[in-house]
Amino acid sequence: MAEHKEKKRKRHEDGTRPKKKVAIQTPSEPTQSSIVKVSSIQTAKSCPPVIATSPGLCVPNSVKFQAYTKPQPTGSRKSKAANSGLLLHASSYGKLDYTAKEDGPGGRESHLKHYIGVFDPQTGQLSVVEAKKMAVRGVVRSQEAPEEDPAERQASKTMLELRNNLGEAFGTKKAKKALAAITENAIAPEKAVTDADGNPLKLNSSSQALMESINDVTKGMASKEDLQAAADAAKPVPPGNFNAEEIQDVYTPEDLIGGETLNAVPIRDWQEQIKKGQNKATPIQFTSTRLVPIGEGPNPVHRLRTLRYLEFLIKFVKAARPGKERGTKRIPPRDKLAEILKPAPEPVIENIRRKFSSNGEMRKFHTDLVYTYCCALAAILSNYSFDTAPIRYDLGLDEKQFGQYFREIGGKVKVSKEKGNHRQIAVLALPLEFPKVRYQRPLGR
Repeated sequence: MAEHKEKKRKRHEDGTRPKKKVAIQTPSEPTQSSIVKVSSIQTAKSCPPVIATSPGLCVPNSVKFQAYTKPQPTGSRKSKAANSGLLLHASSYGKLDYTAKEDGPGGRESHLKHYIGVFDPQTGQLSVVEAKKMAVRGVVRSQEAPEEDPAERQASKTMLELRNNLGEAFGTKKAKKALAAITENAIAPEKAVTDADGNPLKLNSSSQALMESINDVTKGMASKEDLQAAADAAKPVPPGNFNAEEIQDVYTPEDLIGGETLNAVPIRDWQEQIKKGQNKATPIQFTSTRLVPIGEGPNPVHRLRTLRYLEFLIKFVKAARPGKERGTKRIPPRDKLAEILKPAPEPVIENIRRKFSSNGEMRKFHTDLVYTYCCALAAILSNYSFDTAPIRYDLGLDEKQFGQYFREIGGKVKVSKEKGNHRQIAVLALPLEFPKVRYQRPLGR
């Protein structure tokens, strides 16, 4: 043991450890057989090799794909390199259809090119061929529904007939009526039957006679447009030029009142009042608010006569009293009406009586007509946009009633709430919007 201890390795005097020598193997000179040369780089024109991946799928080795290509147009630059639009498809294996497609533009590897190399160990040459990188996807094949058994189909028809028989035997009157309606409206089975050549059978003589009678009855039946035109003509609205291109040409005082009647309306007292700068209060608010602006504005004579005629209409409506029949009004006698409409001359009074009453009585048609006339004249005198409060107060109408009458002449009504003030604004502008006629289905008896 003592001899063994004496044989221990001693440290160097400077305390450094000897460096180990690292053996470096220098490569031997390359031989002729270990050199690989790329002999050619080929690009397949018709059937390039494919590098396919199947993420998330386990494609059996027995699957055989059919290749489909879509060549580029002859004039394109890419047509010389290779065909594009390669597609591999297999649809005869199990319940999946396999489709392999290339990554389109913007794909993760669309900017890369893939190659396959074939090495010949005898010559040491490597042939490189450009390949296409494709991804295989699987889609569940759609299954066709099994054909229905004729026996089951007949059984279902039988169950429907049994249910109808139960309804006819024990159902309520309403259920029996519904079953009878189904039977009456059912299509005749002979119309769905075809002949030996597959052509539908022609109508028999009775069916042809029925169709001819229906055609004769409905030949003169009015269309929806004809009914709408007839309803518009029967509406209590003033006449107008509804094909006009300017709003001032739709309703004019000459068409509403008449040229002779308008020229007969007196306005001398108003002209003298405006000339003296007086603005006397009148019981008609609409007249009080517009007398001076109209008298000092353009075409004052024509517009003052229109305003005076509107005042006569308002007084005429306010003078009417409820009649004996419901919804009618009685107008005052001639002498009393002349006193109410003073200073209207006799032709103007007779014009109002004949137009807005019949035998001293105002029916609903006349009442609606005078209200729509007032709406149209108020729009003309207010430059086709005005606050409805004064005219509504004079006619005794609320916002809803006035809005209905103003829409009948094609106008629009909106509510303005500025700074807490509630105002109803009436606007008459092109295109005019008239309310449509509602056609209701007749109720069953």
